Amino acid sequence: MQTEIGILATGSYLPTKVMSSAAIAERVGVEADWILRKTLIAERRFAAPEEATSDLAAKAGADAIDRGGLDAASIDYLIVATSTPDSPQPPVACLVQAQLGAWNAACFDINVVCSGFVYALELARSLVSARPSARALVIAADVYSRSLDFDDRRTAVLLGDGAGAAVVGRVPSGYGILATHLASRGDQRQLIRVEAGGSRLPASHETVDSGGHYFRMDGRAVRDFVMDNVPPALEKLFAEAGVSPADLVHVVPHQPNGVLLGQLIELAGLDHARTHRTLDRYGNVGSASVPVTLDDANRSGFLRTGDLLLLTAFGGGMSMGHCLMRWTADRA
Repeated sequence: MQTEIGILATGSYLPTKVMSSAAIAERVGVEADWILRKTLIAERRFAAPEEATSDLAAKAGADAIDRGGLDAASIDYLIVATSTPDSPQPPVACLVQAQLGAWNAACFDINVVCSGFVYALELARSLVSARPSARALVIAADVYSRSLDFDDRRTAVLLGDGAGAAVVGRVPSGYGILATHLASRGDQRQLIRVEAGGSRLPASHETVDSGGHYFRMDGRAVRDFVMDNVPPALEKLFAEAGVSPADLVHVVPHQPNGVLLGQLIELAGLDHARTHRTLDRYGNVGSASVPVTLDDANRSGFLRTGDLLLLTAFGGGMSMGHCLMRWTADRA
């Protein structure tokens, strides 16, 4: 007997410090209008000096737990998707567990860069399917402001900090996750990268002096990858789920760049659905983009029981994660 698994509650946390495009423009040496024209991003949030990824993640997780009417002790699995951990170890999830008091949860991290939330959601679905009484807290969080090179206007104008979360569990029959498509292309790994700080190039005076710890991206090649690979993957996803794209009500996408996002939605033939955007306010918050935007749509009252949703993400690796679900916040 199949167990339907879905999202029971959502949450998010964005730091309070607002960085307008005018402020970023001054730092990188461009006009604010150039940033708005190229990205459609008006502002983004930067973490306070005392805030790390685990702090943002814990606040988003607590928000989701609270909005679901649950308590931290009811969480059986705690999964954090991030590419900007507090430190190489321990896992961010264990730090979040300590902040939340989720002592019954098994904790682990995954790193799939901007696709991380969809990958973590699929992991949570598998775990709960094997143990239907369980609940999983899935959090995606990134603090990219610490790895920005403000001499590189191509990347410094895009990224911000934030965290989003979802509680995953059983939902009534006919609802929840219908199908997920995950894919990676490691031969394209050089398109998005942070080169130093790991076992191949450990932190040293040389790696710091050369800027090896900064976020780097080949924007034009990333655009080509997205346009070539995402629409065919979405076609496969709809076929596997046995639903028509015409039935889609909501698109909740990764928020890389407003111009790129608009082009992708049109190319994929999804412009009949409501595409939810938060990048104008928050920029690209990496793995947190999808859950932050999902929570924004949920809080705004746009998501109704029975609506067909598409979560779609893509980024470093290069990796993609796409998920179709029939929305309900009800528990089985």
